[in-house]
Amino acid sequence: MSDIIIFGGHGKVALLATRILSERGHHVTSVIRKPEQADEIAQHGGEATVADIQQLTLSGFEDLVRGKDAVLWSAGAGGGSVDRTWAIDRDAAVLSVQATARAGVERYVMVSWSGSELDHGVPQDDDFFAYAQSKMIADAVVRDSGLEWTIVAPSTLTDDEPTGAVDWDGTGAKVSRADVAHVVADVLESSGTAGSTYRFNSGSTPIADFLRADQA
Repeated sequence: MSDIIIFGGHGKVALLATRILSERGHHVTSVIRKPEQADEIAQHGGEATVADIQQLTLSGFEDLVRGKDAVLWSAGAGGGSVDRTWAIDRDAAVLSVQATARAGVERYVMVSWSGSELDHGVPQDDDFFAYAQSKMIADAVVRDSGLEWTIVAPSTLTDDEPTGAVDWDGTGAKVSRADVAHVVADVLESSGTAGSTYRFNSGSTPIADFLRADQA
C-alpha cells in the first residue's frame, strides 16, 4: 500500500483515480478547496484535506506532501480567469514540484495535456494561450526536477464510458476521463513508468500494453 496525495482532488479525473487507487488498497489524501466537498471524497475512498492551492506557499506545499509515497498533480483552473490559470496551472504546479523535492518524496505524477510542448502553437492572443503555456512550463520543471516523475498527457477529455484502451496514433483527439484515471492509477503503481511522458487519446491498445510499450 502506498500513501498518495492528490492535488485537485475534487476534479473528475482525480475522483475516479481516488476510487481506483483506494479499491487497490492505497491510502489517498485529496487536497480540496471547499470543505463541503469532503463527503464526496470520502464516498470515493479518499481522505480530504482542505487547502487553497492558489494561496499556498512553498513551505505550505512541503508540509502537505512530507511523508507521502507519491504526489499526483491533477489540479487546474478549469478555464475562465487567465490570472487564475497562471496561478494554478503554472505557479502552484511548479511550487508542488519544488516542495516534493524539498520534502524528500521521490515519486511525482503530473496530469498534463497532450499539446504541452515547447512549440504548442497556440497564439499569444488566444484565451487558451495561458493554459498551453502553463502546462508546457510546468512539464519542463517536472522533467528537470530530479524526481521519479511521470507526465500523463491526455487529449480532450470526455465523460464517455471507459474502454480500457488508448493510443497516440493521430486517429483521434479525445479520451474519456475514466480511461485517464486508469492510466494515472497504473502509472502510480509502476516505477517503470518514471521518466516517461504519455501522450494519448482513445484507441485500441490496452492501457497496460500502451504503458509497457514505452518502457521497452
